[in-house]
This record gives sequence, structure tokens and C-alpha cells, in this order.
Amino acid sequence: MTLFWSTFLAIGASLLAIVTLWWLLSLRLKDASIVDIFWGSGFVTAAWLYVALTPGEGLPARRALLLALVTVWGLRLTLHIARRNAGKGEDFRYRQMRQQAGGSWWWLSFFKVFVLQGALMWLISLPLLAAALGTRPLGWLDVLAAALWLLGFYFEAMGDWQLARFKANPANKGKVLDIGLWALTRHPNYFGDAVQWWAFWLLAAAGGLAFGLSLLSPLVMTWLLRYVSGVDLLDKALAARKPGYAAYMKRTPAFIPWPRKKR
Repeated sequence: MTLFWSTFLAIGASLLAIVTLWWLLSLRLKDASIVDIFWGSGFVTAAWLYVALTPGEGLPARRALLLALVTVWGLRLTLHIARRNAGKGEDFRYRQMRQQAGGSWWWLSFFKVFVLQGALMWLISLPLLAAALGTRPLGWLDVLAAALWLLGFYFEAMGDWQLARFKANPANKGKVLDIGLWALTRHPNYFGDAVQWWAFWLLAAAGGLAFGLSLLSPLVMTWLLRYVSGVDLLDKALAARKPGYAAYMKRTPAFIPWPRKKR
């Protein structure tokens, strides 16, 4: 366990240094929402550092599987957010915080946005380290974890693709996307993201190191996506500016996919 916690602390320091650099860049660009671009690639960085700092530990096959899954998920998310935000300026959530803070935003954003996000990233990355150090042979839990990850990745990536395609059509301006995965849940991308974190935790369980603290990772991610920075926040904003969204909310599940009842 000494190796576990020393490595975990080292990654915490590394993430703090990286988010500080992103904060300095945000001051130059006057755009705190660039922190969202780092979210996915931050976990990729953490996963690779966990493996690099623990050579000769864990099961090589599981470590390779972990790196593959985290890298594909994290880089896709980073590229998606970077493309989505390109040329659009600061996200409305951060603009509101900037307006409320006034002249103190330049330093307040460091703690309220960048340090907070870095700390969450550090805590949520716990099962990645646990999976990297797991020594049990590959088994059915690894297969289940990979299958669960595929399900989550499909919902997140396909949901993002369907939404981007819908928005690219000028005829859809002001309309609500309610077909495809968006007919099963109002937020297929958030649901898929949460599912993938349960898959990462299952990889830790498969390796024999799924102790209670690492269970916080999928629990915190699910809670954040469902009630804090995801579903509830976006639903409120969309219901206020899209006429058909309130009706869409009534007929479509918020988070967990479920077929609509036939009228």
C-alpha cells in the first residue's frame, strides 16, 4: 500500500502543476472554459503516469487494457470538446461566474475552476491506479468491464456525434433532438460517461484492489453528471431557451435510457 499512496500523491502534485499551467493560459485567453478540454486528456495523463511510476507491478495484460480504454475515451472526449468550443468563446457557465466575481475572477478562477477540477480528477482517477496495480489473472470481471466500457463509449461517442450532426443542419436551429439515442435518454453522452467509470472500477475489482475508497470514483462521477454539472444544469438552461424542451423532458428519461411508452 505504500507504493499505492506514494504514487497517488505524486500524480496529485503532477495534476496540480498541469492545471496551474492551464489557468495561466486561461488568463491570457480570457476563457476559463478551456479547463473542460483538459478533462479527458487529464485522465489519460494520470493513467500513463500511474503505469510509468510503477514498473514491474500489476498484471501487464490488464495494464495494457486499462491504458487502451482510458486513452481512447480521454482523447476522443478532449478532441470533441475542443472542436465543439472552437471559435465560440467562453462557455456560458464560466461567463456567469466571471460576471458574478467581477475583478477578482482572475485569481478566484484558479481555485474555483482549475484547482477544483484538478482535485476531482485526482480523486476520480483512484480506480485507474488500483487497476494498474491489480495482480489477479484476467477473468470474467475483466470481460464484463470491457463490455460495460464499450456500452458506455457507444452512448457517449454516438450521442455526441448525433448531436453535432443535428446542430450542423441550419434547418434544426431552435429545435430539439429527440431521435436516435436522444429518444431513449435526454443525455446519452452523460450516461455513457458514467457507465465507463463503472467499467474502470470493475477493472480495479478484477485485479483485486477495488477497496472502498476507489468506489467513490464512479459514485462521484455519476452524481456530478446527473445532479451537478450535467443533466440538471443543462436541462434548466435548455428549458429556458428552447420552446419544445419542456415537453421533451416530460416524455424522455433524464439519464438512464428507457424506451418511451406508446401513447
